[in-house]
Amino acid sequence: MVRVIDVHAHAVLEVSLGAAGAAGPEAGTQPDGRPFYRIGDYVLTGVRYAGTPFMDVDVRLAAMDAAGIDVQLLSPNPLTYFGRLSAADATAYARTHNDALAALVAQHPGRLLAAAQLPVQDIAASVAEARRAVRDLGMAAVYIDTDPAGRTLDDPALDPLYEAVTELDVPLFVHPSPLGASPLGGDGPPGDPRLRRFDLDLAFGFARDETLAVVALICGGVLDRHPDLDVCVSHGGGAAAFLAGRLSRAVEVRAWASPALKERGFGYYYRRIWFDTHVGDAASLQLLVERVGTERLVFGTNFAGWDSGAGSRGEEPGALAGTLAANAARLLRLS
Repeated sequence: MVRVIDVHAHAVLEVSLGAAGAAGPEAGTQPDGRPFYRIGDYVLTGVRYAGTPFMDVDVRLAAMDAAGIDVQLLSPNPLTYFGRLSAADATAYARTHNDALAALVAQHPGRLLAAAQLPVQDIAASVAEARRAVRDLGMAAVYIDTDPAGRTLDDPALDPLYEAVTELDVPLFVHPSPLGASPLGGDGPPGDPRLRRFDLDLAFGFARDETLAVVALICGGVLDRHPDLDVCVSHGGGAAAFLAGRLSRAVEVRAWASPALKERGFGYYYRRIWFDTHVGDAASLQLLVERVGTERLVFGTNFAGWDSGAGSRGEEPGALAGTLAANAARLLRLS
């Protein structure tokens, strides 16, 4: 029987509440009875984490069983990257978070794995925390934003972190933070106010940032500088599959493309990136498969999130179940 491995599942930890000082996080109930979750000046209203799979591991495991998921990689909440905090505060928060998450997954071997949070505003501290998280805490992966602490992913300042992740032989997962989150919480500026309508910051804003991440990794030379880096981008890499033809043409004709990029082409590097399959429906997944193949696709659900694909039509592993499971085992270095 195929073992279903879900690589896209966020966790919210009780011990992390207040661990970033004035920036929070803070959870509570508003006077009108609606729950809230605050990070800095950014308030997420109407979402309750307590008593849900995000915070209650027993509820999570029961929901995993109901959805037919055998193993989950638990990752930081994208609201709490804290890329704009002081380096000292961000490092303290990351250590608190990673210690608690590692302890949680250690209680459920064979079911849960953990990805580490990093204080990305301080690269040296990030390298040190990545090494501690993997070597001392046994964490299976490292997690960062699509624009960590305001840097693009091809910023040379990040190269020591990429080198460390490669040396540790763990994957790097990339997931955006919500647009417009406070500078104390998320990394994004307020941005285009039109993205605040109709929840487009989530439905489209994430895809925008993931597409920018894919382009930075490829056109910015990250995959050339770090050929052994395994990097996985959330939600199928945003809109990159739809734009792949135009991006390929741009590489062919634009002067900024490096000789290696022009020689090998956009598609060569595109197929070197890993992607989770939480893309919305079967048609979107088919387009992704046509663009990148199936060798580096892994199953993801955004488990218990607003758009969770766990058990949803078009987002079950389906005919790809065996391939996705084998890929995830390879990516996560599972025996």
